[in-house]
Amino acid sequence: MKYGGHIYLWTDHWSTDQLGLFDQARGLGLDCLEIAVGDDIVFDAAAVRDRAESLGMDVVLSPGAQWPMEQDISHDDAACRAQGVQWHRNWIGQAAEAGAVAYAGAIYGHPGRVERRRPSRDEFQYTADNLRLLAEHAEACDVELAIEPMSHFRTHVVNTPTQAMRLIEAADHHRLKLLLDTYHLVTEIRDYAEAVRTAGDRLWAVHACENDRGAPGGGIVPWDELFGALREVKFDQYIIFETYNSSAGDFAFSRGMFHDVCPDGNEFVRKSLAFVQAGLPI
Repeated sequence: MKYGGHIYLWTDHWSTDQLGLFDQARGLGLDCLEIAVGDDIVFDAAAVRDRAESLGMDVVLSPGAQWPMEQDISHDDAACRAQGVQWHRNWIGQAAEAGAVAYAGAIYGHPGRVERRRPSRDEFQYTADNLRLLAEHAEACDVELAIEPMSHFRTHVVNTPTQAMRLIEAADHHRLKLLLDTYHLVTEIRDYAEAVRTAGDRLWAVHACENDRGAPGGGIVPWDELFGALREVKFDQYIIFETYNSSAGDFAFSRGMFHDVCPDGNEFVRKSLAFVQAGLPI
C-alpha cells in the first residue's frame, strides 16, 4: 500500500517554490504527492522529478488548477472536444517528464459543467473514443490514466463506479484505471464495498476523506465496508488524502467548502494515516 497527499492539503497553488512539500509529505510518512496542474501553473517537470526521486516518492498529476471549461472531451461541440484532447495530451506529456506514475481526475468531462439532460448515446461514444486516444498517448508516455467519478453536482458524465467502468470498457485500453473518491461517492452510491468490487483490478487509487471533506473517521462514509472490500480484493495501490486547506486565505471558500475541516494539512495527514492504517493494517 502507498499513501499520498494532495497539495491542496497545504497550498492553493503549485509552483517550484512548493518543492518542499515533497520533503514535508515524506516526513509525515507519505509515499506520493498529487499535484494539481492547469494553465495558471508554471510547471518545472525536471525539478519535480529530481526532488521526488531524491526522496523515493511517487508523483501524480491531476487537472485541478485553471482549466478552460470548453476544453472538454465530452463536449457537444467537436472543436471543444479536440481542444480537450490536446489539453490533456499536453499534461500527460508533462506528467511523463516529471516521472509521474499517473495522470488522474475527471478527465472524461469537466468538473462544473453539468448538462441537465439525459446523456446521448453519441456523447458516450465520443467520450470513450477520446479517452482511448488519451490512453494511447499515456501508453507512449508510460503513464497510467485514472478516471475519477464525481458527484452529480460536479458532472453529468460519470457519477458512479458502474458508469466509469462502462466507459473504461468502451474505451478498451489497459492504461485506463479507476480512482474512487470517498467524498464524491457519498451522494451517488449506497454500497462502498460493491463499488470496490465493481472496479475490480482496474482500481488504481482511493481519494480518502470524510463526507464533509474532513479527515477520515467520524462521518457517514462506511469505512468498515470499504476497508473490508479493499482487503477482499487485496488492494495494494494508492490511498491519497485530499481536501482543501481552510487556513489558506479564501482558498477553501473559493472551492465551495465553507467550514473549517483542514486548518492544518500536517495534522490532517496524521489523523488520516492513523485511521486508515488501523483499518487496513499492512
